[in-house]
Amino acid sequence: MSELTARLQQEQDISDEELIVLIEGGDDQEDLKKRADAVRREHYGIEVYTRGLIEFTNYCKNDCYYCGIRRSNTLADRYRLDKETILACCKEGYELGFRTFVLQGGEDGYYTDDRICDIVAAIRAQNPDCAITLSLGEKTKESFQRYYEAGANRYLLRHETADEEHYRMLHPESLSLQKRKQCLWDLKEIGYQIGSGFMVGSPYQKTEYLVEDLRFLQKLSPDMIGIGPYLTHKETPFKDFPNGSMEQTLRMISILRLMFPYALIPATTALGTIHPRGREFGLQAGANVVMPNLSPTGVRKLYQLYENKICTGEEAAECRGCLSRRVASVGYELVVDVGDVKR
Repeated sequence: MSELTARLQQEQDISDEELIVLIEGGDDQEDLKKRADAVRREHYGIEVYTRGLIEFTNYCKNDCYYCGIRRSNTLADRYRLDKETILACCKEGYELGFRTFVLQGGEDGYYTDDRICDIVAAIRAQNPDCAITLSLGEKTKESFQRYYEAGANRYLLRHETADEEHYRMLHPESLSLQKRKQCLWDLKEIGYQIGSGFMVGSPYQKTEYLVEDLRFLQKLSPDMIGIGPYLTHKETPFKDFPNGSMEQTLRMISILRLMFPYALIPATTALGTIHPRGREFGLQAGANVVMPNLSPTGVRKLYQLYENKICTGEEAAECRGCLSRRVASVGYELVVDVGDVKR
């Protein structure tokens, strides 16, 4: 069965039916993982890039059915970080060896374009040799352009599912898959390094939907592809659905590495939440990025997209040190680097 994996590694065309076989585990899993690891070593060696994550607001105007910070969760303890706090997180992160900062938040109207541009410009002035990544959800092309001109150079926007039928099952009517995809094309046209991705094992997901995700990514050709297992939150309409599977997530990471040899693929916090060594397994399956948390410890527990999130009580230095040891334990090296994509 590993012939399919070999063809993926050689970047040959593969049919939807063959992708389904790979996704559902009908091939040699150990061979899939080994080939994915060989490809990541060919492109990136044993280097693992870090992104310092700053979760600066857990307010969100949207009501996505799977998300713990959805507007309708009245039990969420909301917070916002001011510019000075964000700059302090970046300063500490820089001293710890981070050269990429990711500002992530819900779609919070308090942070107007002027405020976002002010924050981005201040980070750019303080850390001119760093990459600034934004993950703020859907905006207009004009807004994306303003952030870019202020100094942001990367943007993460997971499409979550590329299938219209599935999208409607996960989101209220006010949201549109077409708009989400258009945002990604807008970001690419402006010149951002872009990241997209999807949940694995989300409610109502079929293998055919995952094939559509892969086909959409082939068209988009993003620089970064972030996937993680779907994890439940008790204050959502999906509270009774099971979590996604670590095994399937790892399979998808390996498939992504073979289909997108150049891509930056994170071993996500969600993987580490579903299994104590989930991030290490992710690296062994082909991932080459980790995103430790630089947010102040006082708010980490509050940015709860899903439950039981790891590392909410650790200081940034603890997170960095712990991750460095974990990465080394499986034969890779955490590096001080902006970590640009290698096309």
